[in-house]
Amino acid sequence: MLKQDLIEKNPIRHLKGESDAKESSRMGLVMARAGVGKTALLVQIAMDSLLNDKQVVHVSVGQSLDKTKLWYDDMFKDIAEGCKLDNAAEIHDSIMRNRMIITFNESKFSRAKLEERLHDLVQQNVIKPSCMVVDGFDFVGADRAVLEGMRDLAKTMDMQIWFSAVSTDGVEVPASGVPAPCSGMEDLFNTIVLLKPVSQSECIDLNIIKGSATVSKCGKLLKLDPKTFMIREDCK
Repeated sequence: MLKQDLIEKNPIRHLKGESDAKESSRMGLVMARAGVGKTALLVQIAMDSLLNDKQVVHVSVGQSLDKTKLWYDDMFKDIAEGCKLDNAAEIHDSIMRNRMIITFNESKFSRAKLEERLHDLVQQNVIKPSCMVVDGFDFVGADRAVLEGMRDLAKTMDMQIWFSAVSTDGVEVPASGVPAPCSGMEDLFNTIVLLKPVSQSECIDLNIIKGSATVSKCGKLLKLDPKTFMIREDCK
């Protein structure tokens, strides 16, 4: 399999329609119960930009630099082996040069601190990201103004931002389909997806809760491989 084949099987191909293709300053949200695969999907989304020779910032809140690097290395290894990728080592080394990981302790994260670090990196010509993924953001204690500020940051820096959030079980889901703790914030995101494991299934369901009218040629439900988080069309 070639590099282009990996790009075509990335789920983000189906998470935005043609009208979104050139919209860089967009925000996305990945929701799931703990342990279902939020970080893995964020890494897969980041991989899409990396494979397209774009630069990525991965913001990890409450997780170490080494642990975050391991997510990328393990996922790339699984993808390369599962897809029999040609020139895997060469591709890995070339794309990871375009990735920057920024870590925060949970109590130290703030939009102002993140923005300051990003601007320093850009001004020093270290990186100019077209995509940023934010893993571990606390939506339970989040002020809406912080997310509004992040949306402004996406526009200012001309990049897409993807967040992860732990969905709350046992709570009635509103008509929007967006579960707590993110219900009431859906207007801030262009795309919202919910990951769900399926009993006796080989795959994980990716439900597209919010997206453009032409968000996916596969409809509102995608089937993902639980190891690589790439689209599978042969799920049982």
